[in-house]
Amino acid sequence: MTTRNIAVHQILATLGYGDAIGNEALGIQRTLQDAGYASRIYVETVDPRLEERTEDYRNLIDDSHPDNILIHHFSLGSRASRVAFALPDRMILAYHNITPAHFFLDVRSPVVVQCFSGRRELGAYAERCALALGDSAFNKAELDALGFPRTDVLPVVPDFTHLDVTPHRWLARQFDDDATNILFVGRVIPNKRIEDLIRFFHVYRRRYNRASRLLLVGSHDLFDTYRDALAELIQRLGTPDVHLIGHVSNEELTAFYDIADLFLSASEHEGFCVPLIEAFYKRIPVIAFAAAAVPATMDGGGVLYDRKDPRHVASLINTVLTDAALEDQVLEAQDAALARLRARDFAGTLLGFVDRVRAAPRLPEWRVAEDFWSRQEQIERIEELQVFRPSAFEALPCGTDQGRGPVRPDVAPPDATA
Repeated sequence: MTTRNIAVHQILATLGYGDAIGNEALGIQRTLQDAGYASRIYVETVDPRLEERTEDYRNLIDDSHPDNILIHHFSLGSRASRVAFALPDRMILAYHNITPAHFFLDVRSPVVVQCFSGRRELGAYAERCALALGDSAFNKAELDALGFPRTDVLPVVPDFTHLDVTPHRWLARQFDDDATNILFVGRVIPNKRIEDLIRFFHVYRRRYNRASRLLLVGSHDLFDTYRDALAELIQRLGTPDVHLIGHVSNEELTAFYDIADLFLSASEHEGFCVPLIEAFYKRIPVIAFAAAAVPATMDGGGVLYDRKDPRHVASLINTVLTDAALEDQVLEAQDAALARLRARDFAGTLLGFVDRVRAAPRLPEWRVAEDFWSRQEQIERIEELQVFRPSAFEALPCGTDQGRGPVRPDVAPPDATA
């Protein structure tokens, strides 16, 4: 079989604008198409700005073929994920990590269920996929621990074109002054430990530099309760100049990086953490908590800390920002780490994995529940009812979601795949 008559498609639950998984999926597609493969991206949901670049995951059912290869980006269990499992295509699993459920226990219970069921569902793919790839050694180690027999690492080699745009001028003018700008970029979710950043900044501002501000850039979608708790913490501490910015465009993100004096992270769970590397690229000194994949991602660059004493971290911030020679050393180490990362042959590695799967013997046929496809159709009919006839949907006697009404059609039972 030649390159031209085999397709290498991708499927994922959602394609977000500007997020790490979305950028990687688009980069993979470019690499595959440049190599001559037909390659489409199938999604369950998509940011409207990327809709033209994707297809509905249900279309993959007709486009599926046993000779094709399907790169399945697994981050949470989803209907797209279960359809991918049931199709005959050879599968490469791309694992981006699932945040442990305990981080969300106090803020949003549905996310707890999604994370728990996602990790449970992940194990079903150990014998289904021809190859399982972590986007970091940390993620590969999780796959190995789960018993995946064929694993490797497809390194994240970030594409920085989204930062090579004209910065948002109004933002640049608003924050580009004599004050010190401490920046964090990432979703406002509990595992990022934004509350720790606020406490660190509170001590830094009081002890060392009152002409400073903390800029927290990232979406808080689905986590309004957590964001409200952060706002209450800011008010209780009486700390001025803490800005919860929210989701931004690429032009706005570039402006924030351009005016930042230091990047600060307190995250306790990361599968890779692309914003650290973006800060390296924009030559901003980074101070980050040494947890999960963060030390490996930083690869000798930046400054790591291992205890969350606000006085200790505030002192680190002050030292890096006031010692010019030290800041230069930090930036030189970050430059070297970034150069090592960018020197990796992402395209060659990806295409090598595709060739490896094509050459490998076929796996035994996998089994799915006998009523799988009929249940999928039923879920779709219920979803249409929910959208177009919500009152009828609410009256369905189809079980309850923790006593709050009928089961949502996007939460299928964990045994939908067998």
